[in-house]
Amino acid sequence: MKKRKNSRDRGSGASELVSRKEQLVDSLKLPKDLLLGASIVTLTGNREAWIENYKGIIEYSDTFVLLQGKTCQICIAGKGLSIDYYTNEDMKISGCIQCVRYE
Repeated sequence: MKKRKNSRDRGSGASELVSRKEQLVDSLKLPKDLLLGASIVTLTGNREAWIENYKGIIEYSDTFVLLQGKTCQICIAGKGLSIDYYTNEDMKISGCIQCVRYE
């Protein structure tokens, strides 16, 4: 016989609140980047990356760029990486991109 979960068994309230926000945004078909502060990472092959909605640069070298997003960190690893430009809202990274990781 399966035990039914009640509201006390569901876990932390913070993760449940995020899930409810995501469900609401999905049901209303609203852009997640605006309402949830989600970062947008756009890759063009393995040579260029555009990152929108990031908070700051944590660490930067020619082999990786570590950025702080609202909900996670974004690590772009590769060879010969350089930040071509950045503003408070977006940036462009170029080089040989081997990996994009969310931590």
